[in-house]
Amino acid sequence: MQRTGTASLPLHGGKAPRWLFRRMTEMAGAIAEIVVEEYGTRELVERLADPYWFQSLSCAIGFDWHSSGTTTVSMGALKESLNNRDIGVRIAGGKGKASVKTPAEIRTIAEDMEYSEEAAREMIKRSRMTAKVDNAAVQDGYGLYHHTFVMDTEGNWAVVQQGLNDSTGYARRYHWLGRTVRRFSEEPNTGIVGIKEEKVLDMTAKKSREARKTSVDLIRDGPERLLREVGRLSPQKNLLNFADRRKGIPALRMPITVNWSAVKEAYEFQPDNYDELLGIRGICPSTVRALALVSELIHGDAASWKDPVRYSFAVGGKDGVPFPVDKRAMDESIRMLEEAIEHSRIGEKEGLKAIKRLKALNSGVRNRAFSDYNPAPSL
Repeated sequence: MQRTGTASLPLHGGKAPRWLFRRMTEMAGAIAEIVVEEYGTRELVERLADPYWFQSLSCAIGFDWHSSGTTTVSMGALKESLNNRDIGVRIAGGKGKASVKTPAEIRTIAEDMEYSEEAAREMIKRSRMTAKVDNAAVQDGYGLYHHTFVMDTEGNWAVVQQGLNDSTGYARRYHWLGRTVRRFSEEPNTGIVGIKEEKVLDMTAKKSREARKTSVDLIRDGPERLLREVGRLSPQKNLLNFADRRKGIPALRMPITVNWSAVKEAYEFQPDNYDELLGIRGICPSTVRALALVSELIHGDAASWKDPVRYSFAVGGKDGVPFPVDKRAMDESIRMLEEAIEHSRIGEKEGLKAIKRLKALNSGVRNRAFSDYNPAPSL
């Protein structure tokens, strides 16, 4: 059954306190290790690509149910824990400047996991393409500022990244799972979490398939044709007026906002498909938008302007929503999880029993929370 809806992730100032982040790191690592012990590394990678499970994990380790830090702090805690545990799953990237280091970190992880040079390069390419798609092919007003790439020893990978809308202060999270990606340019996300926007240019939608093909044709025919197509339009039919008629579609003036150097480079490359077009450096959001609008205006190939965001639920912690973090219960939970790991290592499959005990331990806290607070339905 498809799960849809909205979730708000407002930007919260400050940082997770050190006492909480330490516990988050320990608890996240213990949960991750039990998943790997019970089901393998692929299962952990796939669960992180599931926005529902990820939100549940974030809340279980004590973070806010509705904060942008749900993504950044939770992934930071997981990265610190997993990269110091030898369980076959590692994380590259992070928030802000840390995201720029992703390619180098992927290469280091690939070497440690004994990937071939070709496989390492492919992982780096996948990281770059996921960021390019969510930043340029899905134009929702959220600029990416956080990118994390999850990979295991078996070649499985996932991405959890987040963008920020500077004007509203809200964030949006994007999930990817490598196993399900057939094309980077057609509905590749396993989930997008955030507030639904009225107008979003989604070049990854199936509805945008013809617009993608026409965009590639326009590029393959060269910059001159694109300029000529725009020049043929009368002042009453320019792209700015067209955008106005479409009720809120971002205005686009030609040719100022188009990276014509990138268009020329793309023409010389002669991309075979939209994936290859997006992969060319310099093909930026405004160029993608220009191609989409020209495709529709001149050739009638309409792109999708429907927001692809999906719903995710949560309950909270750090800021006292819906209740303050119970340090004692959290420490006891960590102890139980670590014990389960040790029992599992010596052949006693106590992991699931420990989780059941953890559920019982937290039931009173959960009941207390729900008596005063009614979040979206759980899994």
